[in-house]
Amino acid sequence: MRNGDDLLTGAGALVRKEAGMNLNSLMIGSEDPKPLVAYYTKLFGEPMGAEGVYTWWQIGSGGLTVAEPDQLKGKNASPGRMIWNIETDDVKGEFDRLKAAGGNVVQEPYNPGGAGEMWVATFSDPDDNYFQLVSPM
Repeated sequence: MRNGDDLLTGAGALVRKEAGMNLNSLMIGSEDPKPLVAYYTKLFGEPMGAEGVYTWWQIGSGGLTVAEPDQLKGKNASPGRMIWNIETDDVKGEFDRLKAAGGNVVQEPYNPGGAGEMWVATFSDPDDNYFQLVSPM
């Protein structure tokens, strides 16, 4: 960082002031992507596209890609190491929808530390990668 002016604080988070940056997608690699593609298709519908070893979905303004890199073997040995979030105004309703579609529940909706209207629910995929539904921050 160049100086303290590069950061703004808001809602308890640090935000870069650089207008050219936007986290737009996440890629999950798997030794065997077929179960992941089937799982995420059950939850999020048909993929937006597929080419070679890549399959992707659009979720809001961001994207999720499942791929088959050569160097990966087995499931995620540390599922909580990285957790990706999907923001929704209706955590409980989306939780019910994803659970009914076959989502692997890790944690049912909860209010972390009584933090106002904040709700979180956690799922895992067939490779033990975690993702959460979260209330807008």
